[in-house]
Amino acid sequence: MNSILELFKRFSESNLSTILLIILIAYLIRGLIIRVLRKHVKEQKSFYKAKRSITYAYFTLVSLVVILIWADTDSVGTYLGLLSAGLAIALKDIFINIAAWIFIFIKKPFDVGDRIEINGHTGDVIDKRLFQFTLMEVGNWVSSDQSTGRMIHIPNNMVFTFPLANFSSGFEYIWNEVDVLLTFESDFKKAKPLFLAIAEKYSLHLTDEIEEKLKQASKKYLIYYNILTPIVYTDVKESGVMLSIRYLCPPRQRRNTTESIWEDVLQVIDDNSDISLAYNTLRLVDKANR
Repeated sequence: MNSILELFKRFSESNLSTILLIILIAYLIRGLIIRVLRKHVKEQKSFYKAKRSITYAYFTLVSLVVILIWADTDSVGTYLGLLSAGLAIALKDIFINIAAWIFIFIKKPFDVGDRIEINGHTGDVIDKRLFQFTLMEVGNWVSSDQSTGRMIHIPNNMVFTFPLANFSSGFEYIWNEVDVLLTFESDFKKAKPLFLAIAEKYSLHLTDEIEEKLKQASKKYLIYYNILTPIVYTDVKESGVMLSIRYLCPPRQRRNTTESIWEDVLQVIDDNSDISLAYNTLRLVDKANR
């Protein structure tokens, strides 16, 4: 505390008029440079970047001049210590981003090309930098993990504060489910093996590759699956019998395989009169004729 009071005392005893004059001259020079740039730089984005750089340089140079005038040899170290502490607090997010970048570089929770989800944002990683990484967004208002065309820039520090889901690393496959709701009158026992055959049609050829990937992933993570082949689960809902077609697929093939399975399911329903899709219906019961 005494050091701080001593610094303020020195400031009050220094040549305040000289410091103010230097600040004023530097400000006028900054304004003159910006005026010249405004006349010669027509592109708005380039002008904005140049103006921002000049402003940063102005504050940096003025701060250095004030330090040299204000602080003598004995107080420079103390002042710089206080300045460093203040900068550490003001720029803590930048330092955390750099620490997160080191973590991403060493631990590799994701890499360029991976599909990840973090803080509600899902996309393919297209760039990694010192302060942020960039996703090509999928999902959001577009269904079934299709690209929206937007790029999302996410600060590196989010890897420390939010759960991160990686669709591409480790096992490299995801479980997908296609839910088909049939009427209670449908022959679900007949439909179940037909739907299973459809799932096997689009995923069975991956079985050997999936098993090999699983062996590799289990060396690094505790991943254990009893069943890798497709399966159809049965459940009862308010409007009918739910058959859930569950199968493994690459993350980027989820939309295509879902479409193909649905087309075959609709063909099965069209070919079998005793299998029907359920939908919301209203039944009126005449109690007088019961």
